[in-house]
Amino acid sequence: MTKSDFRTYCLKRMRNLSAAGKCYRDAQVNRYLMDILRKKKGKHILFYWPFGFEADIRKSIWALRSKKSLYLPFMDGESFKMVPLRLPLDRKAFGIYEPRFSNLNIKIIDVAIVPVVGVDGSFCRIGFGKGMYDRFFPTLKSKPLTIFVQSHPCLTTEKLCDEYDISGDLLITPRGVDANKESHVKRTTHRKRYSRL
Repeated sequence: MTKSDFRTYCLKRMRNLSAAGKCYRDAQVNRYLMDILRKKKGKHILFYWPFGFEADIRKSIWALRSKKSLYLPFMDGESFKMVPLRLPLDRKAFGIYEPRFSNLNIKIIDVAIVPVVGVDGSFCRIGFGKGMYDRFFPTLKSKPLTIFVQSHPCLTTEKLCDEYDISGDLLITPRGVDANKESHVKRTTHRKRYSRL
């Protein structure tokens, strides 16, 4: 199986998820995410603004907005820069909502919350194929705690990713939290067993 084949498979599964169960899935993801973020001391967090069938983490964003420094991606060529979360958001390319441009040059964050399409056997991210996160992460001065988020588990034990694909420390799905065995992050008590491809 190639990375492209696996991406296509995961996207098909995500698109076929029941619309009726979306509220429950999003609530579970937010519950696990908030539990992790409450335990972490980091105050500077990169979120994503959900669209389409991505897990909707806006409940976590609203809960932390007044307590932490939150950032969202702002598309900049083939990559993006981080800008502070400020309302209103503008709809840009690919239908993604972004804050307005900021001249701040932020290079250090404590936590990055990253949407994923799939995760391979090396705990590396398979995204939508644009490579924006892969170009962005090398610009940071240090690697933050990287939390992958999926609206439905789609994992494989095969190592499909390229050397430049980012790896995560934790993966959150509606079924629980899984930790990268190679990461320094301890497994959480929320992990549940689920089938791997």
